[in-house]
Amino acid sequence: MKIKFLKSIVESLINKSSITIIDLLVGKKDVNEFLIAKKLGLTINQTRNILYRLSDYRLVSFIRKKDKRKGWYIYFWTLDVHQSLSLLESKLKVELEQLKNQLKNKKEKRYYFCNSCSIEVTEETALLNNFTCPECEGVYDLLNNKKDIISLEKKIIKVKKEIELVTFEKNKESKRLVNKKNRRIEKDQLEKIKNKKAKRDAKKKEIKKISVKKKEPKISKVRKSKKSKKIQKSQKLKKPKEIQRSKKIQKLKKLQKFKKTPKKSNFKKIKKPKKNLKKKSINKNKKKKSKILKRSSKFKRKNLR
Repeated sequence: MKIKFLKSIVESLINKSSITIIDLLVGKKDVNEFLIAKKLGLTINQTRNILYRLSDYRLVSFIRKKDKRKGWYIYFWTLDVHQSLSLLESKLKVELEQLKNQLKNKKEKRYYFCNSCSIEVTEETALLNNFTCPECEGVYDLLNNKKDIISLEKKIIKVKKEIELVTFEKNKESKRLVNKKNRRIEKDQLEKIKNKKAKRDAKKKEIKKISVKKKEPKISKVRKSKKSKKIQKSQKLKKPKEIQRSKKIQKLKKLQKFKKTPKKSNFKKIKKPKKNLKKKSINKNKKKKSKILKRSSKFKRKNLR
C-alpha cells in the first residue's frame, strides 16, 4: 500500500515513466545513480534530471563521493518516505476541498449545456448571451446535475479513505523513525558508560600498582648474636696481619668518601675595617726611640763608675 501511494505522488509530480524509480529506492539507503540509470534504461543525465526534480520537493536526499580513479563525483540517493507521504496527504486534502466546492456549486447553482458544441455554462453566462451559444448560435438546454452530484460524492468518499490510509502509513513511518532515533541514542549512551567504566578501571589499576610498590616490606637487617661476633673475631685473629691492615685501609678510604663536607654558608663574612697604618707606624717609632734612650742611659752610668 505504501509503495502504491509513493508511485502515485511521483506520477503526479513527474510522469508515468519515472514510477519504476520507487521500486529501486524503497527500503534501501545510498543507491548508486549509475545503477539506477542502468536498471531504468536511461542515460545518467536523464536519471539525474528525475532525481533532482524529486529532491526539489525533498522526497529524495543524496550523498556525494569522489571517485579516486576517474576524479569525478558520484551521487548516492535515498528516498524519504515520511516526507513523500506527508506531501501526498497535503495534496489529497487540497483535492478534497476542491471537490467539496464543486459539489456545493452543483447543488446551489444551475448549469446550461450546448448539445452541438458540448459546452457547459453557468446561468450568469447564459443570461449574458441570451441563452444562445455564441459559436453555433444554438439554444442552451438546462443541465441535469444529479449524475454529476453523485459522481462528486463518490470521489469525495474515495479521497477521504485515501487520506485516512496515508495518515496511518505516515504515523507508522514516524514511529519507526522515532524508535530508530531512540535506539541510536541508547547505543551512544551505552558506549559512553562503557568508556567511563574502562577509564575508572584503568585508574584503579594504576593506583593499586603504586600502593603495592609503597607497601613492599623492607628487608630488615638481622641482628648478629654475641656468639656470631665472637666467631668472627676468632676468624679475624686467625688471618695474617698484612691482610687485616689492607682491609682497615680500605675501610678508612670508604669512610673518607662518605664524610659530609661542610656546606658553604650563604652569608658573606663581614670584613673588619682596617686600622690606620699611620698610627701603627707612629707607635713603632716611639718604641724604638724609647729603647735607644734606655741603652744610652745604661752606657752613661757605666762610664761614670
